[in-house]
Amino acid sequence: MSLKKEWQAFLVIVAVFLACFYLPIGASRFDNAVLEAFYLVKWYAREHVILCLIPAFFIAGAIGVFVSQASVMKYLGARANKVLAYGVASVSGSILAVCSCTVLPLFAGIYKMGAGLGPACTFLYSGPAINVLAIILTARVLGIEIGVARAVGAVGLSVVIGLAMHFIFRKEEIAKAEAQALMPEPVVARPLGQNVVYFALMVAVLVFANWGKPGDGTSFWQAVYSVKWTITAVAAALFAVVLIAWFHVPYWKMVLAGIPPAALAFIFPTIPIIPFAVGVLGLAVVAGNQEGEMQNWVEATWGFAKQILPLLLIGILVSGVFLGRPGKEGLIPSEWVSHLVGGNSVWANLFASVTGAFMYFATLTEVPILQGLIGSGMGKGPALALLLAGPALSLPSMLVIRSIIGTRKTVVFVGLVIIMATVSGLIFGNLFP
Repeated sequence: MSLKKEWQAFLVIVAVFLACFYLPIGASRFDNAVLEAFYLVKWYAREHVILCLIPAFFIAGAIGVFVSQASVMKYLGARANKVLAYGVASVSGSILAVCSCTVLPLFAGIYKMGAGLGPACTFLYSGPAINVLAIILTARVLGIEIGVARAVGAVGLSVVIGLAMHFIFRKEEIAKAEAQALMPEPVVARPLGQNVVYFALMVAVLVFANWGKPGDGTSFWQAVYSVKWTITAVAAALFAVVLIAWFHVPYWKMVLAGIPPAALAFIFPTIPIIPFAVGVLGLAVVAGNQEGEMQNWVEATWGFAKQILPLLLIGILVSGVFLGRPGKEGLIPSEWVSHLVGGNSVWANLFASVTGAFMYFATLTEVPILQGLIGSGMGKGPALALLLAGPALSLPSMLVIRSIIGTRKTVVFVGLVIIMATVSGLIFGNLFP
C-alpha cells in the first residue's frame, strides 16, 4: 500500500475524531441551530413538497419527453428570426427545470449546431435562472415582489447579456454565420395545440393548488382563493380527459385512479392535501404502467424528483443550521449578514452577485438559503442580485463553459452576469426598500 494514501486516511480519521470530540453539544447557539434546521425542513415538507414541488416535477418530466431538442435548436439557430431567437431563448427557462450545470449539455449542443453566440448565451443564462419550479417557489416563499422581479429580471437580463455578447464578439459571429449548417427539422408527434393544452392544464393545477390567501378579504383574489380547490379539481378532471383522448390512456384506468381522491375530498374536506397526494399517486401508477410516452413521462418525472428533492432538503437543513428561520438565528449571527449584505449599497449588491456566481445552487436550493439570509438581515436588493447571479452560474459551470466557448468569452459572460445582477439589485432595492 502507498504510504501517502495511508497518511491521508489517517489524517481524515483524526479530523473526524476531533470534530466529534469537540462537537459543541450543550452550547445554546449550536443546539438552537440544529433545532432551527429541523423546524425549517418540517415546514417545507408540509407546505411545499406535495402541493408545489411534485406537480412541478411532472411538468418538468413532460418537457423532457414532449419538447424535442431539435425544436429548441430550430428556434435558437442563427437562421431564425432574431426577435424570435432571443424571445424563445429568454423565456425557455420558464419551462425548464435545470441548474447551471444541467443546462450545459443543451447549451453545447445548440452552440455547436450553429446557434448564434447571443441567443445561445441568452439561453445559457435564462435556462437555470428562471423556471416554473423557481418562479412558483420564490413567489410563494420570498414574496410576490421578489418573485416577479426574479422572473422579469431573468428574462430581461438574459436578452441584454446575449445582445452584449453578440456585439462584443460580432466579427467572429459574422464569420460563423457565413459557414453554419442547416438546422434539423423537428419530428412532430402530435399537433402543437394538444401539447399546449396538456401543459396549460398541468400549470393550472400547480398554480391554483398553491394559490395563497390574499390580505384583502373583499378582493377578486380572495374570491379566487375561496374556490381554488374547485378550479384545481376541474383542471385535474380536464387533464384526465386529455390523457384519455390524446394520449390513449384507457378511460377505466383514469376512472379508477380518480375514485379515491374524489372520496377522500368528501371525507377530509378541510385537509385537501390528502386527496391531492392520493390523486398524484394514482396518476403516477396509471401513467407509469402505460407503455410508451406516458411511461417515459413518469420516468422523467421520477428522475427530476431523485435529482432535486434530496439536494433541496439537504440545502434546507444546511440553511437552517447556519441561518435559522426568518426571525430566528442559526450559527451565524444576523449582524454579520447585515454588515455584509444588509441595506442596498453597491458593495452589498456586488458581494451578493460575486458570491452567488461562484457558489453552486442545485435547482431551488437558493430559495431556502435566501429565506434564511433575508431573515438574518439581508436587503431585498442584494437578495435579488444573488437570485439573478447564483442559479445562472457556478464555478463548475464556468469551467465547462470555458471548454465550449473559450476563456475570453467565458470571462466576459461571467463579468456581464455579475454587473447586470448588481445593477438590478440596486434598482430593486431602491424601488422596494
